[in-house]
Amino acid sequence: MLKNILLGSAIAFGLTACGGGDTKTSDQAAISEPAAAATSGRDQIKIVGSSTVYPFATTVAENFGRTTSFKTPIVESTGSGGGLKLFCSGLGENHPDITNASRRIKASEVERCAENGINDIVEVKVGYDGIVLANSRKADRMELSLRDVFLALAKDVPDGKGGLKPNDYKTWKDVNPALKDARIEVMGPPPTSGTRDAFVELAMEGGCKTFDWIKALKNSDKTAYKSLCHTIREDDAFIEAGENDNLIVQKLNANPNALGIFGFSFLDQNAESVQGSIIDDTVPTFENIADGSYPVSRSLYFYVKKDNIGKVPGIKEYLTEFMSARASGDDGYLAEKGLIPMNMAEHAKWKASVLALTPLSLDE
Repeated sequence: MLKNILLGSAIAFGLTACGGGDTKTSDQAAISEPAAAATSGRDQIKIVGSSTVYPFATTVAENFGRTTSFKTPIVESTGSGGGLKLFCSGLGENHPDITNASRRIKASEVERCAENGINDIVEVKVGYDGIVLANSRKADRMELSLRDVFLALAKDVPDGKGGLKPNDYKTWKDVNPALKDARIEVMGPPPTSGTRDAFVELAMEGGCKTFDWIKALKNSDKTAYKSLCHTIREDDAFIEAGENDNLIVQKLNANPNALGIFGFSFLDQNAESVQGSIIDDTVPTFENIADGSYPVSRSLYFYVKKDNIGKVPGIKEYLTEFMSARASGDDGYLAEKGLIPMNMAEHAKWKASVLALTPLSLDE
């Protein structure tokens, strides 16, 4: 398994019905009636977290609200780090029940949860996603290597003499003579975002370690290696565009010279206006992410407070809906929203673990 600005004013987005219809499945037959009255004083599930997982969670929440007698959960997009900070802040009705994450929870976050009395956490793997570097269809599609991505966006880069220099590359042609003579302009998520975490780990580090002497540094000085490979430049070549991926898509349409970093699902939903860059000779497609050939792909998760199950009505039933074949299976309605589903065997394994409320273990 793969492996934080709090939301200043969380926006409870209006949920729209998305696919799947109203027909109840055998998974739902046992969840049609609400559980016993909530003992927490709250009768509606609260969900926060990743902007990448947000559209999938809202889709499940809406279908859940329409096909059961439970209230539709409130889902807010706060970013993975911000969501986990809210989630781990404490128990009770003033804290969320579930947090979505486009990366795996960190040991430090599990420790923070424990400090606030949250010891029983259920981990749910949602499926897979690819992180894309996309641009407007008004411009030519970019073809980049992971090394190109690192050299374009790292704070410090190799100086060609066995050392480092502050990144002074202004154009893509400066990075690689084969690329276009256009200013480097990349819009991406802030440090609170799981997409940012995954991007620096998969794309930035992936390009960084193509330099043999930097790759060797990982064994001799892991801290220096991680700092070099994971630190994004702070000038106007990289623009933090917040947690709203739809806003990045809009800005790409307004600026054909720019690139944007976001999850594959947003590319899939906006394919008429934006296109994903080819990375290491691989196009970001559903099939290439599913089979692992696209190099910048990751697992998606959400986390549940086991203590709140039975106190806030509908949590276990929400898990049942999310893990149903109808929702997150191979031909489920989430695939229509851009989720890359797990294969049948992996999905069955996770479904069994989640419905048994198996406690989180970071050792696995």
